[in-house]
Amino acid sequence: MTNQTVRGTKDLLFDEWYKFKYIQQTANRISSLYGFLPAQTPIFEYTEVFTKTLGDSSDIITKEMYSFNDKGGKSITLRPEFTAAIVRLLIEKKLQTPIKLFSTGPAFRYERPQKGRQRQFHQINFEVFGIEDPKADIELISLAQHLLTEFGINKNVKLEINSLGDGETITKYREALILYFTKYQNDLSEDSKNRLIKNPLRILDSKDEKDKSIISDAPKISNYYTKESSDFFEQILNGLTILDIPYTVNNKLVRGLDYYCHTVFEFVTEDLGAQGAVFAGGRYDNLVSSVGGKHTPAIGFAGGIERIMELINYSPKEERPIYLIPIGREAEEYALTLANELRRNSLYVSYEHSGTVKNRMKKASQANAKIALIFGNDELNNNTVKVKNMDTGEEKIIAHDNIMENI
Repeated sequence: MTNQTVRGTKDLLFDEWYKFKYIQQTANRISSLYGFLPAQTPIFEYTEVFTKTLGDSSDIITKEMYSFNDKGGKSITLRPEFTAAIVRLLIEKKLQTPIKLFSTGPAFRYERPQKGRQRQFHQINFEVFGIEDPKADIELISLAQHLLTEFGINKNVKLEINSLGDGETITKYREALILYFTKYQNDLSEDSKNRLIKNPLRILDSKDEKDKSIISDAPKISNYYTKESSDFFEQILNGLTILDIPYTVNNKLVRGLDYYCHTVFEFVTEDLGAQGAVFAGGRYDNLVSSVGGKHTPAIGFAGGIERIMELINYSPKEERPIYLIPIGREAEEYALTLANELRRNSLYVSYEHSGTVKNRMKKASQANAKIALIFGNDELNNNTVKVKNMDTGEEKIIAHDNIMENI
């Protein structure tokens, strides 16, 4: 076991690492166009940061959190998602709203690993605090669409959206669901039986096949919207139409956390098998006040970097080195100085520390070097180097002082 990764974790090497960093850097760049500021929280928090926000009916709380007591006896949890930690940051640092925050980093959930789902995974995360207007929802969804376009996967990823309405809507809808699902209580999965007591809306999120057949005839939340909820949702849909962002209203979409209200959405694809959500999020106007902050309307979404990596075609631009080929002991010593000088001028330099000229030229070719700098005693005495263009084979002698302008 000492020579293998823990189940549900993954090493990143070479091109995969470059793809990973490309996604993070692209998200950071696009976020700045929308006025987001960078924010980073620790990878672990006091456990109550998550238990107070995620809801005791969520799978994260009941099944998936990595929690432990530290040496001081405090219960600590590796963050399973970003929003709760960002809300803690907002309250603790007394950040002024409205404010938009962008975060990225690892998160941890004890789940069955499969394509696009790991126990240590990474997210890009966007949170908007202090804006109650539906234009904030439209802009955030537009940002998500912008990212998908930037990654070149917008045609294979579709937006599904729903509204959970306001508190009055949710209360009435919850009562209707309890009435409906109670009739089928004996036929529900064990998870759904528990959800019927704690949060019947979560039954709509069930992946159990028997549950799905029951859910298909369940009441629709749109029948319980207040006028304010209906108007709010209508403004968002109109805004998406104006921005030419295609969408499908999915009445069964509730998301997996208890803190959502009004807008919930997912950008989904069929190219990842069971793990189809690429971006997911929604509005949570009452979350900040529920954990001790002042009333702060908010909306956010997150995307899994590993899932995006599965979908995009990205290869890093190949860096072609300048290859040094010193001949003789003195030239070997001079190669250290020359390599250092070139690297301090932001040039990629490579060379072998031993071997014949023939073998070193072969290594230069294998490394796809664009230029070879060849020098021995004659060149050192004349303060010159021989420059060989590895593509054309052309060679010329140049003075050491002219190396930079020539290469």
